Amino acid sequence: MCGVVGIVSKRPVNQALYDALTVMQHRGQDAAGIVTWSHEGLHKRRGNGLVRDVFRHRHMLELDGNVGLGHVRYPTAGGSTSSEAQPFYVNSPYGICLAHNGNLTNHDELTDLLIREDRRHLSTSSDSEVLLNVFAHELQLRANGRPTAEQVFGAVESVHRRCRGGYAVVLMIVGFGIVAFRDPNGIRPLVLGQREHEDGTDYMVASESVALDVLQFERMRDLHPGETVCIENSGTLRSHAFDGEVRHTPCIFEYVYFARPDSILDKISVYKARLRMGEELAGKIVRDFPDHDIDVVIPIPDTSRTSALQVAYHLGVKYREGFIKNRYIDRTFIMPGQEERAKSVRRKLNAIDLEFQNKNVLLVDDSIVRGTTSRQIIKLAREAGARKVYFASAAPPVRCPNVYGIDMPAASELIANGRNVEEVQELIGADRLIYQDLHGLIRSVRHDNSGITEFDTSCFSGEYVTGDVTDEYLDELEKRRNDSAKQAREEKHKGVKSAVGM
Repeated sequence: MCGVVGIVSKRPVNQALYDALTVMQHRGQDAAGIVTWSHEGLHKRRGNGLVRDVFRHRHMLELDGNVGLGHVRYPTAGGSTSSEAQPFYVNSPYGICLAHNGNLTNHDELTDLLIREDRRHLSTSSDSEVLLNVFAHELQLRANGRPTAEQVFGAVESVHRRCRGGYAVVLMIVGFGIVAFRDPNGIRPLVLGQREHEDGTDYMVASESVALDVLQFERMRDLHPGETVCIENSGTLRSHAFDGEVRHTPCIFEYVYFARPDSILDKISVYKARLRMGEELAGKIVRDFPDHDIDVVIPIPDTSRTSALQVAYHLGVKYREGFIKNRYIDRTFIMPGQEERAKSVRRKLNAIDLEFQNKNVLLVDDSIVRGTTSRQIIKLAREAGARKVYFASAAPPVRCPNVYGIDMPAASELIANGRNVEEVQELIGADRLIYQDLHGLIRSVRHDNSGITEFDTSCFSGEYVTGDVTDEYLDELEKRRNDSAKQAREEKHKGVKSAVGM
C-alpha cells in the first residue's frame, strides 16, 4: 500500500506536497519522494525512511515550482531499496514522472513485452516502473509536438487495456501538467479537490481525502473507475471516462485498516464504516456468545478504537484504554519479517495493569493477519493480570493473499489460511475468538453509498475481481514475497552496498 499526491497550483507546492505526504504516512513508511517542475526544469528528492527523515530544509528549498507530485511507499512488488523509491522518471517522450499505489497482476507479461517489443529498458523490479513505461510508450506513439489532453486520454485508454490489477496513478508530464487515473475496477482510491484563493484555483489529487483537508482543499469527488483527469499547468482541468468495461469494486480493506478514520473514500466515511463494524461485531458476539461474562472491552490501538467503542456500548459493558502505544514505532503489519514484527509488539504497546487485573477482558482488533501481533498482545494481557482473554476481530478471517497492492501475499503466512476459528483461537492463545461475518462487514461499509454494490474482498473470500488471478500466479507470488524471500533480497542488497562501499 502506498500514498500518492499531485498538485497544480499558482504558488510553490513543495510544502503542500510535504504536508500531504506526512498526513498519509500511515500508507507507507519504507520510502518517500517528491518531484516538482519549474521553468528551470525538474527538481526531485527521494529516499528510504519516513517523510521527516527524507526531506531536510535544504532539500525543500531545492524543490522549486508550482507543479509536483509525491509518494510514500512500502514494498509489495520489488524490494525496499532506495532505487525503488518513487516517483519514477523516464525522459521520453517529454519527460514523465509517476507515483503509483497498487499492484499489477500481469507484471511479468508486461515486462517481457516492454523489453522485447517496445524496446524499453527497466532498471528495477518494480511494477510501478513497468506501468510508467507502458504509459510512456503509448504516449510516444501519439506524440506530435506539444502533448495534448486527447493524446494523454488515448494513452491511458491503452494502459487500461494492457495492464491488469489495482492501480491509482498520478503522473507529471514536463511542460504539460498532472495526469491522474484509476484502474477500471476502482480498487485503489483517488480523490480530487480544489482550493480557491486570490491568485486563482489550485487542484489536487490524493489517495485519501484527509490530505485535501489538511491543506484546506475542498473535496470535489472521487475519480470514477477507469477515469482520467488532466490538470494542465495553466490550471485547466479536463476529465475522460474509460470507454471499456468498468466494474466498481473498491478494496474493502481500506476501510478495515489502511485508511485514516477521518478520510472519506468513494463517498463512504471510514469512521462511520468502523462504527458500524463495531455494531455488527457486537451483534455477532450476542448471537454466538449470549451468556458472555465480559467485564471490559479494550481496543488494540489505534485502528480498532472506533469499532471497540461500539462493541462495548451495544454489549452494555465498560470500555477502557488498556494499552498505551509508543507512536514512534512502525506499524507491525507493514514490518518485514515475522521475527521483527514479534519483537516490535512489546516496544510498541505497554499494558495498564489496573484495567486487566482479575477481569474477563474482550480485546478488539481491526483484523488478524499473520497472528503474531495478536498472540503477543494476548500474552501481555495475561501478564497484566487478566483472568480470561477473549479476542474479537472487526474483519472476517484473512485466508487469502491480496494481490492488488496490500502486503499480505503469502498464504502460508496467514494464520487463518487452512484453519478453522477454533484452531486460530488455540494458536493465538485466546479463551474465545470471535470473527466478523463477511456479509456483516460489507453491510457496514456500503451503508453510505448504495451505488457500490460490491467490493474487492479477495483476502477474505478468495474471489479476485479482475478475473485473472490463477493458482499458478498465487504460487509464484508466494515464492517471491514470503518473509524468507524478502529477507534474502534484503541480505543481497546489503551485500551489494558493502561491496560498493569497499
